[in-house]
Amino acid sequence: MSAPVINGLSVDVEEWFQVGAFEKVIDRAAWDGLDSRVERNVQAILAMFAAAGAKGTFFTLGWVAQRHPALVRAIADAGHEVASHGWDHQRVFTMDAAQFAADLARARDALEQASGQAVTGYRAPSFSIDARTPWAHEVLAQAGYAYSSSVAPIVHDHYGWREAPRFAFRPVPGGALLEIPVTTAEVAGRRMAAGGGGFFRLMPYGVSSWAVRQVNAAGRPAAFYFHPWEIDPDQPRRADAPWRSRFRHYTNLSAMAGKLERLLRDFSWGRMDAVARVEAAWVASRDAALRAAAAA
Repeated sequence: MSAPVINGLSVDVEEWFQVGAFEKVIDRAAWDGLDSRVERNVQAILAMFAAAGAKGTFFTLGWVAQRHPALVRAIADAGHEVASHGWDHQRVFTMDAAQFAADLARARDALEQASGQAVTGYRAPSFSIDARTPWAHEVLAQAGYAYSSSVAPIVHDHYGWREAPRFAFRPVPGGALLEIPVTTAEVAGRRMAAGGGGFFRLMPYGVSSWAVRQVNAAGRPAAFYFHPWEIDPDQPRRADAPWRSRFRHYTNLSAMAGKLERLLRDFSWGRMDAVARVEAAWVASRDAALRAAAAA
């Protein structure tokens, strides 16, 4: 019997008010005056992971690390990877290359000071590396990141890069940087979101477990993510947000923790940096086979 596939478990660490759904109704200048809930929510996640014996990666905003350094150190001390989610959830396609490089550097400095770990992984806010940002992976490579998990290879009204590969790839020709797209499932030849977040929270659990099994059956690990605010049904409500934003943000918050606990039981999970090492070897083997076939 073959060993189970180790899937990538990740948390995008941000406050409830820093999400794209609220960016037009909550001014960034107001953030420090709002109810901070990230610390209590991450502590609950750490306890959940410990109970399941699971390790994961916490893609954390530099803004959060600056204000809660002890929380970031607790993540690292529990054996999890601390990786970058950028400084303050500004989407990559709203920046140019120089601004993106500065955002990366500022966030990495805060995260490394707080965690005591080297930061080698990155996830763009709202999966905002796409066809509009052909320079973004070059900037990550130049900054020395080992991997990124910033691409959603689907069509979506909020994000998406449909033409991107479904599984891990080298986005910079001849470079070492690895991109691990968020997991998608295939239905009748079409891709659908399946990597966590709102999809996992809104859809029945069986849909997500089927998607992970489909990816694992192909021999590949799933890349799963969620946010600390998704396990917090008591967070403040913003009646001034658009209806669609409120629906996406608040639906099924009370069910999320139980679904996560079930997912942790049903599959094998690990840190994204460990998954990246496995995927790098797979990409190297696949590319070598393609070269050999082309030369034959």
